Amino acid sequence: MFKFFTIKKWFFWSWLGTSAILSSLWVQVKIDVAINEWFGQFYDMIQKALATPNAVTLNEYWDSLLSFLTLAGVYVTVAVLVSYFTSHFLFRWRTAMVEWYHSVYDQARQIEGAAQRVQEDTIKFTKIMESLGTSFIEAIMVLIQFVPILLGLSAGIPIFFFGEWQYGLVTGALLWTLGGTVFLVGLGWVLRLVGVEYDLQKKEAAYRKILVIAEDDINVRPKTIEELFNDVRDIHFLSYLRYLYFNIGRVAYLQANVLSAYLLLGPAIVAGAVTLGVMQQIIRAFGRVEGSMQYLLKAWPTIIELASVYKRLKEFENQIYIDKHTKAV
Repeated sequence: MFKFFTIKKWFFWSWLGTSAILSSLWVQVKIDVAINEWFGQFYDMIQKALATPNAVTLNEYWDSLLSFLTLAGVYVTVAVLVSYFTSHFLFRWRTAMVEWYHSVYDQARQIEGAAQRVQEDTIKFTKIMESLGTSFIEAIMVLIQFVPILLGLSAGIPIFFFGEWQYGLVTGALLWTLGGTVFLVGLGWVLRLVGVEYDLQKKEAAYRKILVIAEDDINVRPKTIEELFNDVRDIHFLSYLRYLYFNIGRVAYLQANVLSAYLLLGPAIVAGAVTLGVMQQIIRAFGRVEGSMQYLLKAWPTIIELASVYKRLKEFENQIYIDKHTKAV
């Protein structure tokens, strides 16, 4: 799966492409920091204008909006270009994978579900890596940039439970995130979601194979097809039930998450210790820090799918190596 990074042919795309994507993500995060600062200045201006009529001129108001549009325009341009380049990068990764599978397909074709592994699972692997990989790196970069900002903004203001401790907001975000992540990871483990996803793909593969055989062999009994489809139905229904339980916990936590920053800032807001602009900066920075810490939580369903795809491809590759070794002996 990772020969893309070890084969000389793909050096340009693998290593230089990775560097280009990381650099672009860093630029996006820096722009996000600038936008966060803009929010603070803009809402302070709004508070000033509402408190004292004509304290802010219309030109100042328009200039402030224009500065946001400039930042947003640069952000959108970079994000679109990064997305385009990443798509090409990951297709090259898939190409490196399938080229190796093609080279050993004489052995691989005898393995159950070989066609699905080479065609379908390579697509799933690269698509999931596109969403998970870039979002994970971005989450790390956001923490590096926004944690110091949050520490600076929360200095000297009262925080619920933590008082005026400078690290109260960051600690609160960490505790809330870790609690939710541990809870949902534990729930996913109890419900055996990775195992269910893996079993689902195996039964779908078996059903697809008998359908393909039935296209050319009129002696295949319809009962066999029906039996396999019943297995597919049963595993899907089990999957729906397991995810129902998981989503109850996941959605409930994410809805409660909306109030977490306001809960911690309650004493500061009531005491009037922050301006509207500073409050907006804190809430937005807190949201970015908290969102990055919740990477595993929000991406858990996708991580489960990636784990299932990885498991299937790993077993497939291991079986190829075993078959090649057996024939060599």
